[in-house]
Amino acid sequence: MNPLARSIEELLPVGLSNSFWCFILLRIALVISTVGAAFLIPFFGLVMSLIGSLLSVLVSVIVPALCFLKIAGMKASRIQVVSSITVAGLGVVAGILGTYSSVSKIVKSY
Repeated sequence: MNPLARSIEELLPVGLSNSFWCFILLRIALVISTVGAAFLIPFFGLVMSLIGSLLSVLVSVIVPALCFLKIAGMKASRIQVVSSITVAGLGVVAGILGTYSSVSKIVKSY
């Protein structure tokens, strides 16, 4: 929530965005709107699990392993290369299984 709140604060006039009450009320409004969306959108939890299985695995497992390979280049040892590729491969498998699980639960609930 914090990046979204900070982005909104940057759009507000300087005097208003520096106010403590603006800080509190903006974050309260964001939390209330999120709770409202969770109640109003059907399958909100399932949609969130789908997004998590797609993006979280990508950002936390696959991309760091591939970035290490890109940055290290030819300096990486054989063990480092093999382990990075293994981690990225397992991340891809986990992402596919998580996505499949989430989509099947959404289809079942629909």
